Amino acid sequence: MSAYKSDFLRVLDERGFIHQVSDPQGLDAAARAGSITAYVGYDATATSLHIGNLISATMLYWLQETGHRPITLMGGGTSMIGDPSFRDDQRQLLTPEAIAQNIDGIKKIFSRILGYGDAPTDAIMVNNADWLMKLNYVEFLRDVGRHFSVNRMLTFDSVKLRLDREQSLSFLEFNYMILQAYDFVELNKRYGCVLQMGGSDQWGNIVSGIDLGHRMGTPQLYALTTPLLTTASGAKMGKSASGAVWLNAENFSAYDFWQYWRNTEDADVERFLKIFTRLPLDEIAKLAALGGAEVNEAKKVLATEATAIVHGREAAEQAAETAAALFSRGQTVSTLPTVEIDRGANDEWSAGRSNAAIAVASGLATSMSDARRKFADGSLTINDQKIVDPNNVRLWENTYENTGAFKVQLGKKKVVLVKLKD
Repeated sequence: MSAYKSDFLRVLDERGFIHQVSDPQGLDAAARAGSITAYVGYDATATSLHIGNLISATMLYWLQETGHRPITLMGGGTSMIGDPSFRDDQRQLLTPEAIAQNIDGIKKIFSRILGYGDAPTDAIMVNNADWLMKLNYVEFLRDVGRHFSVNRMLTFDSVKLRLDREQSLSFLEFNYMILQAYDFVELNKRYGCVLQMGGSDQWGNIVSGIDLGHRMGTPQLYALTTPLLTTASGAKMGKSASGAVWLNAENFSAYDFWQYWRNTEDADVERFLKIFTRLPLDEIAKLAALGGAEVNEAKKVLATEATAIVHGREAAEQAAETAAALFSRGQTVSTLPTVEIDRGANDEWSAGRSNAAIAVASGLATSMSDARRKFADGSLTINDQKIVDPNNVRLWENTYENTGAFKVQLGKKKVVLVKLKD
């Protein structure tokens, strides 16, 4: 049983979200007394969020579900600098145009997870460029900068890591934590926000915001962080064979997203069901009790429920059906990921193409040499056939079961169709 009395913190605690809370009793009392406003900040460094961001976004969902108001703060201003936390080098600087484009992509994801509107507990999306880009530098140094101790900032793990490695930390990046702290104060002033949430790597930055608020006369502010999630084998979450696990379909398809969760390690199923789905805890307990081969059924539920949150219920169920058709019945269906090839100059793809070229076109091999290696070790097949000669030309008239496409498969579960564009 959770020691918390408020619905909000009790839910987060029971589902495994809580790593640190700055004042557990105070926050619990505030959340129990009435509706509170909390935020998570997201820098717009890409056109999509990734799977690590899904943890904090789900916390905002439970915040709203238990009667409170979430703020999704877009870092239109802080993205101009980039968060140096636990990085080995300085982030690449983005243009305002690129940041705006990235924010547009991120907004689409949040529209599936949270309910936005004008009601008291409806989520609101705010851009910190609204105040950061208007700051007068000298006034900001006098009114805000004077409250920060450089000695204390040097003790933060995110800074110490860089300095211990004798890696450069620019003055630009050093200012990031000041701007993030100021965001908290500004959100309190504008929206009555009293809680900032984030990953455990943000603890120092968030606590700095609480301290700044105290010095600038805000009401009591609070911090809550989640643990850094790793798999049972110790690997950091969020990476697939093809790279980062993004939350938008353009970068990472709903089918691939479903497969990512389907491949969860057995020991992680219960924990991930609690964090990445909205299933009731008693239902999760029943799924977690499944043993042996039956644990695969729990993994399928995890995959479908997690995919439904990010891509919608229809896309999730379609991905599950595609997987069932392909791997349970041995059939290829039209919903498999498909790469269409332009005919190109001199009609070069019209007759056919080598096995290696088809593999590269599918994206399951990164280069011709990579394709040859995967053909040699048997991990990569075309039309369910082991490839002996990577240079052999495969004609379009010999596509997989006359579907008009070549079926390229890496391992047991990664499949892409390659077809010639009409």
